[in-house]
Amino acid sequence: MDFLLTLFLILHTATSALSDEQPQQNSLSRFVHAVYQSQTQNQGQNPSATGDDASSNGALSDPQPDAPKVKGIYVTAYSAGGARRSTLLDLLDKTELNSMVIDIKDDSGYITYKTDNAELRKLGTPQPFIKDIKGLMSTLKEHQIYPIARVVVFKDTVLAKKHPELSYVASDGSVWKNGKGDSFVNPYRKEVWDYNVAIAKEAAALGFKEIQFDYVRFPEGFEKKADHLKFYKTEESRVDIVSDFVHYAREQLAPLGVRVSVDIFGYAASVPAAEGIGQDFVKISDAVNVISPMIYPSHYSTGWFKQPNPDTAPYETVKGAMEDTHKKLEELGDSGPVIRPWIQDFTASWLGKGHYIKYGAAEVSAQVKALNDSGVEEFLLWNAGNKYSSGATY
Repeated sequence: MDFLLTLFLILHTATSALSDEQPQQNSLSRFVHAVYQSQTQNQGQNPSATGDDASSNGALSDPQPDAPKVKGIYVTAYSAGGARRSTLLDLLDKTELNSMVIDIKDDSGYITYKTDNAELRKLGTPQPFIKDIKGLMSTLKEHQIYPIARVVVFKDTVLAKKHPELSYVASDGSVWKNGKGDSFVNPYRKEVWDYNVAIAKEAAALGFKEIQFDYVRFPEGFEKKADHLKFYKTEESRVDIVSDFVHYAREQLAPLGVRVSVDIFGYAASVPAAEGIGQDFVKISDAVNVISPMIYPSHYSTGWFKQPNPDTAPYETVKGAMEDTHKKLEELGDSGPVIRPWIQDFTASWLGKGHYIKYGAAEVSAQVKALNDSGVEEFLLWNAGNKYSSGATY
């Protein structure tokens, strides 16, 4: 490790002399940062990525170069392991859809199948939502379905209740929860990193071709809550610690030949870094093979992309979101990840009369056309109940 520290000092001096060579300086700086983090982590100071900082980009190091152009759907563990599975398989068999994003660690924090993995059982709480995970993987292979494992990372009510020290504790000693009753775990805790990466590694061993990490962030509005909560943290910013986790996860999974993707708020491409929740669109994109901005028209408020009611204009809203996404990722050039957005196949009636429309085949087709017109060939459909519109043009 003394060697690494010496290397750090040498490279730090080298980067100082490269002010006119910005691309080289950025690359060396990232490496210097990774070496420094490796040093401090081994001293117990910082739970950051070690070794190769995974700054190699998705375009040059795609572990799935023969993967299809993914056109997928979200599938809950209940659907994957239950009666709805046959309906969803039939949908994919009869359309151009070719992929399923399946909950392996769900929004509550449950591992969705029984596992004998002692490392996972130490912190995790497995449930038999998918009763035969190996049988499921065999079925997906038979139907030539590209399998993606969804792992919800820092939103984890189950782990937070089980281990409050890994979460945020309120002044009364209780684990903090948001208005919906959900709790989050702390991105500054290395134990949380390793636990989620261990889940991803087992998913890879089961045959999943890609790991999609969701809720890779602090709770919404965290900047207004942080001073009133007790939790472990370092000097590193929230943005940096979140991107460090993604780099670390990709480095750990690289030998297994699986892609790493991350879901991110769609509007993150249209605004500066979201310091409060720790998401920087470019930093996260630079660490993954695939970036999946959630560009549901219903999630944009009045005025976005010059639309008084974005939900009623699916083509225009998605087109505008893609323009911002391409612009945001320009600095990564050819090294950028595959762009594979989440699009809307649900009706947002909660927006109120006049602010939403009923979504069906036409609205899904409009969003897909907007993506194609923007040079984006991949997408994922979201419907929380897994009831997808028939007849859409994919």
